[in-house]
Amino acid sequence: ADRCMESHFEYGTKAAWWRIADRLERLGVPATVSTCGKAAELSPWLIEDAVRRGHEISCHGWRWERHAHLKEDEEREKIARTHKVLSAIAGTPVVGWHTRSTPSPNTRRLLVEHGGFLYDSDYYGDELPFWMPVDTADGRSVQHLVVPYTLDTNDMRFATPQGFNTGEQFFQYLKDAFDVLYAEGETTPRMMSVGLHCRLAGRPGRFAALQRFLDYVQKHDRVWLCRRVDIARHWHAVHPPAAR
Repeated sequence: ADRCMESHFEYGTKAAWWRIADRLERLGVPATVSTCGKAAELSPWLIEDAVRRGHEISCHGWRWERHAHLKEDEEREKIARTHKVLSAIAGTPVVGWHTRSTPSPNTRRLLVEHGGFLYDSDYYGDELPFWMPVDTADGRSVQHLVVPYTLDTNDMRFATPQGFNTGEQFFQYLKDAFDVLYAEGETTPRMMSVGLHCRLAGRPGRFAALQRFLDYVQKHDRVWLCRRVDIARHWHAVHPPAAR
């Protein structure tokens, strides 16, 4: 049973990644690839391929684990190790962080104290980036950028109760979300995150829905399809904390 479960995850790197990455490349759409450090260490060719195609590599923890239970020293070490390994494989320092599911009360402070992180995505309660004051152990108060993530426009709902059962449901939900945000964008800029997991969205019956959604979005004007680091850099440049 354990081996069968492992092969479910292996499908993402052996088959699904190439299907999704090839499509994104043909459309000229860059993405943020959130990656666990240990997984990248075992499959460095996937990270190298993502970088070659112009995608951002972002930290997703050392392993696919919650941080809420970690002791501070242990969490600090995992953050540093993840950043070091991913930066080495990517060939450039990674600047984004997203904890798997549950950060600890110390996570954001440890990211700031480590240095080098432009943003984190450990927040689900808003739709636009914002600055979060973080008090460090040495007495500094730092304004740190949060680029929110979402669990609704996310293929993980294929694996949860009352989630998506078909690709059509996935497409329709993404389309409805986009239509609302695009209409609101007439007066207020909006951001939409689409969460994908290779082992889920990369299955042929679900991948068709992703293709349809990307084709639909690209028929609209004034839409920026970008990586999370691009949003973060834009926010740092155009909406710095001093302007608030």
